[in-house]
Amino acid sequence: MSLFDTLKNALDGSLGQAAIEALPSIIERVLPGGLQGLLSQLQNSGYAAQVNSWLGRGANEPITAEDLREVMDNEQVRRIADKLGIPTDQVLAVLAKVLPAAVDHHSPDGTLQTPSS
Repeated sequence: MSLFDTLKNALDGSLGQAAIEALPSIIERVLPGGLQGLLSQLQNSGYAAQVNSWLGRGANEPITAEDLREVMDNEQVRRIADKLGIPTDQVLAVLAKVLPAAVDHHSPDGTLQTPSS
């Protein structure tokens, strides 16, 4: 099963935990600044409330593919698509679905733990 298949199944709920655990490591490897860099981009672009909800305790505020499109450049999207082996037009939807829970999972005490690569 490819990583894309795993993430696709996760979106259907069957392997959600695997996607939550894998996504931060993927982002660490392909984006400058890794996951923390992406979160900083989001915070600096008006999505601090969402990011803070993922880092904090309580419900995770959602983010949309359109929100992510406003923040991420085409090169970042392409790099993630290449690593996942999926079309670039699907990356933002996958991120929107999995990113809040993934950040929440990797910040149990409110501070982001650097995912292992």
